[in-house]
Amino acid sequence: MDEAAKSRASLQESLSSRTVAVAKTAGFCFGVERAVDRVYEQIRAVKEGAAKGPIYTYGPIIHNEQVVSDLEKKGVRVIDTEEDLKRLPKGQGTVIIRSHGVSRHIYEILKERGVAVADATCPFVKKIHRIVDEHAAAGEAVVIIGSPAHPEVEGIRGWGNEYTTVIENEAEAEKYEVAEGKKLCVVSQTTFNYNKFQDLVEKILKKGYDSSVLNTICNATQERQVEAAKIASEVDAMIVIGGRHSSNTQKLYEICLKECKNTFYIQTLGDLDPDSVSSVRNVGITAGASTPKKIIEEVHTRMAEQSFAELLKEEEESTKPIRTGEIVTGQVIEVSKDEIILSIAGNKSEGIITRDEYSNDNNVDLTTKVQIGEEMEAKVIKLNDGVGMVSLSYKRMAADRGNKRLEEAFENQEVLTSKVTQVLDGGLSVEVEGARVFIPASLVSDTYEKDLSKYAGQDIQFVITEFNPKRRRIIGDRKQLLAAEKAKLKEELFARIQPGDKVEGTVKNVTDFGAFIDLGGADGLLHISEMSWGRVENPKKVFKSGDKVTVLIKDIQGEKIALSLKFPEANPWAQAAEKYAAGNVVSGRVARMTDFGAFVELEPGVDALLHVSQISREHIEKPSDVLKIGQEIEAKVVDFNEDDHKISLSVKALLAAPQNEDVADVDIDSYSK
Repeated sequence: MDEAAKSRASLQESLSSRTVAVAKTAGFCFGVERAVDRVYEQIRAVKEGAAKGPIYTYGPIIHNEQVVSDLEKKGVRVIDTEEDLKRLPKGQGTVIIRSHGVSRHIYEILKERGVAVADATCPFVKKIHRIVDEHAAAGEAVVIIGSPAHPEVEGIRGWGNEYTTVIENEAEAEKYEVAEGKKLCVVSQTTFNYNKFQDLVEKILKKGYDSSVLNTICNATQERQVEAAKIASEVDAMIVIGGRHSSNTQKLYEICLKECKNTFYIQTLGDLDPDSVSSVRNVGITAGASTPKKIIEEVHTRMAEQSFAELLKEEEESTKPIRTGEIVTGQVIEVSKDEIILSIAGNKSEGIITRDEYSNDNNVDLTTKVQIGEEMEAKVIKLNDGVGMVSLSYKRMAADRGNKRLEEAFENQEVLTSKVTQVLDGGLSVEVEGARVFIPASLVSDTYEKDLSKYAGQDIQFVITEFNPKRRRIIGDRKQLLAAEKAKLKEELFARIQPGDKVEGTVKNVTDFGAFIDLGGADGLLHISEMSWGRVENPKKVFKSGDKVTVLIKDIQGEKIALSLKFPEANPWAQAAEKYAAGNVVSGRVARMTDFGAFVELEPGVDALLHVSQISREHIEKPSDVLKIGQEIEAKVVDFNEDDHKISLSVKALLAAPQNEDVADVDIDSYSK
C-alpha cells in the first residue's frame, strides 16, 4: 500500500471513530429568535397587504451577516444612526427594534417621526432598562458591567442618569468611585462572562459603597457559557461559530480557549480549515446566540458522519407538538403588570398569558404573582396569537382542574372548605381551585339571613348538590351541613344532660317573659320567674343576645328544656330562719304595695308583709298614704313561716305602744307573695 493510500485509510479510521459533541444551547436564543421572527412576520404582513412598507431595522437585527443579507434581499433596510432615523419620512413604514434594545431617546425620535414600531427588545434586556430607569430616577449611581461599544450596553445606558457608568475591565473597576452620598446599583450586560462579572463586582464592593448588585446576565447566556466550558474541557478540538461582531460569541471563544487550546472561531463552514481538525478524534461545537441552525448544521455535517439534519430530525421527533386545550409547562422568561411570557418546555415555542387569562381580578399586578425563572402550567387556547406566540390561560387551566375537583366532590358528597369571593344579591360565590360555585341565599344558613355581607372573605364549608359545568350551574349547599351538625349536637346534648346539671350557654333571644339560651345543640327557656331568687321586672334589662351564662337544668320534657338561675346553694331562705326569727329587728326596701299592706324586700328573694295595721299607731287608710316604693324602713319580725316562705313585719311594734295593744294580731296567712 502506497503512502497516499495509507493516509486516506488513517483519515477514514479517524473519522469513523470520531465523536462530535454539539452544545444543546448552541444557536439562536429566545430573544434573537423572537426578533428575527418579528422581521419575517412583518415581511409577510407587507406582502399580504396587512401592513405598509418600507421595513427598517435600527441596526442589524442580529450579528450575523448571512441573516442580514437575506433580509436585505427581501427589502429590509438597516438604519445605523440616529441622524438616519430623524430623516425618515413622517408616518411611513415600520421600524423594528432589535433584541439589543435602545435608549429612551430613540423611542422619542420614533414617536416624533410618527412611524410604526415593532419592539423586539429581548425581555431580559427590557428588565434591565426598567431597573436602571428606577434606580437612576431615585438619584442613585448605576454601574453597567459590559462592553461600552456594544449596542445592548448603549441602550441600557440610555435609561440612566449622569451618574451612570460602564465598566469592562479590572482597571476601570479599580479607578471607579461613587459620587459622595450616592447609593450604587450594579447590573450586567446580558451576555457578559459570569466569572468576570463576579470578579469586577468584588473589586467594586471592596470599596464599601451602599450597593445593590443585580445579576442580569441572561440565564440562557450563563447556561451556554457553562455548557461550552464543560464540552471544551472534554474534547481535543472546539469549534465556536458566530458573527465576528457578536459579543456573546467572542466571550464563548474566550471561555473555550481557556479549556481547550485547539479552539477555532468561525463564522461559516468556509472559515474552517479541514486540516486543523483532520486527525482529531473528539470535537466539540457551540455557537453564539446569533448563529442560524443552518450554519451549525453545515459544520456538524462536516465533522461527523451523522448529519446535523438527522440530529435535528431526532430533536424534532423528541419535541412534543402542542395542541389547543392541552396543559403545558413553561418557564417564565418575562413578566409585566399585565402579561406573562413563558418558554414552553419540550417545544421551541413561547407563550403569553394576559392578565384576563390569569385571573378574574382585573386589577391584579402579575409581577406580584410570578417571577422570572419560575415554572408554571397553563392551558393552550390558541396556537398562534398573530405575533408568533402561543396564547395560554392560567385561569382556564385552574378552572378545568377545579371543575374536576368539584365533580369528584359532587360524586363523593365531600365537604369542601373555601373562601367567599363575592357576596351577590341572591347568595354567595366561592372558588375551588379556580372554579366557581354558587351558594343560593336559601342554602347559606339554616335560619333566614337578610344580610349576607358578613360572609365576605370568610372560609365556609359546603357540599356540591348540583354539578352541570356545561350550563355553568354548580350549586353548593351549606344549610344541610349546619342542620346535620345541629342534629348531631342536639343528640349529644340530650344524651349528656339531666335535671340538676349546671351547663354553660349563650343568650340567643330575649323576650318579655324570659330568655332562650343556646346550649350547643338545643335551646332552653329561662323563664322570668327563674332568673333570680329576687324579683325581675324586665328580662331585657338583665340579658342581651350573646351573653354567656351558666344555668341550671330545672326540667326536661321531650325536647323542651326548662332552665333556672335559682341555684340551691344561693337560696336566701336557707338561712332565713335564723336571720328573720320572730322578734328580730330587720331593715328592707318597700318593693310593692296593695290596699292591705306593703311588701318589703329584706334581700333578693325574701319578701315580708307589713300589714296596713302594723305601719303606725295611728289609723292609716292605705299604705301609699305614708310609704313610697323604694323607701328603706326598719321593722320587727312578728311571725315567721318557713314552710310557706312567709314573714310578717310590724313597724308599730317598735313604737311606744299603749298598754294592752296587741301588735301581733295580723293573720300572716292572709297574704301571698
